[in-house]
Amino acid sequence: MLIQKLKQTVSYLLVLGAGLGAGYVAVHAPQWLKSPYTEGNYAAYFPDAKTQVVVYGTKHCPYCAKTRDYLRGQNIAFADFDIEDSSKAREEFKRLDGEGVPVILIGNRRIAGFNQAAIEDALKRASKPGA
Repeated sequence: MLIQKLKQTVSYLLVLGAGLGAGYVAVHAPQWLKSPYTEGNYAAYFPDAKTQVVVYGTKHCPYCAKTRDYLRGQNIAFADFDIEDSSKAREEFKRLDGEGVPVILIGNRRIAGFNQAAIEDALKRASKPGA
């Protein structure tokens, strides 16, 4: 009798675990499959022809700080726009379909959020002539 109850309990736990796992995958799969960047013509958002990187963020956002620290650590010059302090930056952020900060522009790529691999890839691509 005890073995029968143990088998039944283990079976219930396995079914519960499978259901929770399937639910987790169903909720998170779209973001796993989403591209880490969007390509487009973002030339209008760069303050001058020399600037290769633009960051739209806020002062209190930890991911914005991480983005800035990473770029500074790599000696990458960038234009930094605070969407809370500047109405122009806020409007540009909205035109870029910004939903969260940071929004990073590197060449023809828009990266939403801090994603070091996507930033590195975009920087390599932007540094190649004719890219």
